[in-house]
Amino acid sequence: MKLLSILLVLLACNQPSTSSNTTTAASSSTTETLAVHDSIVPPAYDNGKLIKINKSEEEWKNQLSEMAFHVLRKEGTERAFTGKLWDNHQKGTYVCAGCGLPLFSSETKFDSGTGWPSFYQPITKDCIADFEDNSHGMDRTEVECARCGGHQGHVFPDGPPPTGMRYCINSVSLNFVKQ
Repeated sequence: MKLLSILLVLLACNQPSTSSNTTTAASSSTTETLAVHDSIVPPAYDNGKLIKINKSEEEWKNQLSEMAFHVLRKEGTERAFTGKLWDNHQKGTYVCAGCGLPLFSSETKFDSGTGWPSFYQPITKDCIADFEDNSHGMDRTEVECARCGGHQGHVFPDGPPPTGMRYCINSVSLNFVKQ
C-alpha cells in the first residue's frame, strides 16, 4: 500500500495535463489553484510546463496564518524544534502549505538533529525550485515550491546516502497528508 501511494504521487507530479478539476483559469498564462489544507493537489501542466499560482499579497495574507505568511511569502524561518512536523514519524506525503503540491515523502525524511523536518530528496525535482541565496553572509541554496513560489527552506550537501543532500524545511511551510 505504501509503495502504491508513493507511485501515485510520483505519477501525479510527472503527468502532464492541460486541465484539472482543482484549477480555474485566471488568465491565459496563469492559473490559481484552490489550496486544500492537508490534501494533495496534483500539479497541472500547460505545454509541458508546471502551471504556476499568482496571488496578491492580500490573498496570501487571507489564506495563511501570520507565521506561514512570514515564512512562505517573506522567506522567514521558524525557530528550530517549534514546528509541528520536525519530529513527525508517521507515513505519508508532505505538501506545500500554500498550494498543496506534493513535495516530500516520509520515506526520505530523516532526523538531522537541526529541529526542522529534513529530507534527502524531493518527490520529484519538478515540484521544487532552488535558487542561490547569499543573505545573512552565507552561501546557500533556497528551496521554493515550484508552483506557488512559497519559501520552504534550504538544501545543503551534508545529508545521508543515497543523495548526500539535506533539504532543511520549515514545518509551517508544509502540511502532512497521512498515508
